[in-house]
Amino acid sequence: MTTQHPAERGGEGRDRFAAFSERASNVTSSPLFYVLCVLLVLGMVAIHLAHLPVPWLIFAGDVMTAVNLLLLTLLKNTERRDAHAVQRKLDAIAAAMLEQREGTSHTAADELRRVIRVEEEQ
Repeated sequence: MTTQHPAERGGEGRDRFAAFSERASNVTSSPLFYVLCVLLVLGMVAIHLAHLPVPWLIFAGDVMTAVNLLLLTLLKNTERRDAHAVQRKLDAIAAAMLEQREGTSHTAADELRRVIRVEEEQ
């Protein structure tokens, strides 16, 4: 277990959890997953309306809690990763602006191009 920021772990490469988190974030933001969640909630309501035995109610509650916990973990991971990426870009913009104002070398401008991935979009 590590306390490092998720975006800083593993250097330039991405670890398995980061890759999994990215894929899971893409899946959980899809309309199909939304429909699945609606069906899960409707199933929970149906279990209550059917007056099934208490063990079924507990099982349904446990499933909803587990899904909620997993989604919260993925959401927090994605949020921290995005916040770190935005901060890196802001730092690069500030450094490039300072470099331009002072007329010094262009290393910050090169870093800004790398951070905002200008090369990949062309």
